Amino acid sequence: MKVLMINGSPRTNGNTAAALKEMEQVFAENGIETEIVQIGKKDIRGCVACLSCAKTGKCVFDDVVNELAPKFEAADGLVVGTPVYYASANAALIACLQRLFYSTHFDKTMKVGAGVMAARRGGASATFDELNKFFTISGMPIASGQYWNSVHGRGAGEAKEDGEGMQGMRTLARNMTFLMKSIALGKEKFGLPEKEEPVRTNFVR
Repeated sequence: MKVLMINGSPRTNGNTAAALKEMEQVFAENGIETEIVQIGKKDIRGCVACLSCAKTGKCVFDDVVNELAPKFEAADGLVVGTPVYYASANAALIACLQRLFYSTHFDKTMKVGAGVMAARRGGASATFDELNKFFTISGMPIASGQYWNSVHGRGAGEAKEDGEGMQGMRTLARNMTFLMKSIALGKEKFGLPEKEEPVRTNFVR
């Protein structure tokens, strides 16, 4: 099994990285393959609603988003990590996720998602809600830990001293492992849930 981990922080060895690496260690102990992709310093523009992806199956802007697409498709789970800026995720990460989720047409149903936040103090729970929306709109179960999935620290590496936060990352990784393995067994025995053709409505009368 494989988990794709996206680090939205511009700091390669910052507190977001510390949280993801804590999870990565638990995944490795449980035989789960991981790949961490650092995108925080990349030049990622936002979606321009050109709808080109509807025809081609990939984003018109050929950058890290198209590089992540096949990795996401092959993964059983997706972990998205970000620092907290103004009670929100890093803007580059949000631009990446919006284009990644919209431009890819493979079935994301039952891929397990988890959002991880690194904050100095506040704003983590708002960022947690923001990330979870990408998963829930795609039929992806959300892995939970023992608290909201956040670590706290200001300087690079300070989050390692957050004992509760680091324990939360380990718990999250164990729970995510269990959920992915359980879903794999369920797929084998029962298959995926039946799907109806999408009904698209709006509020214009």
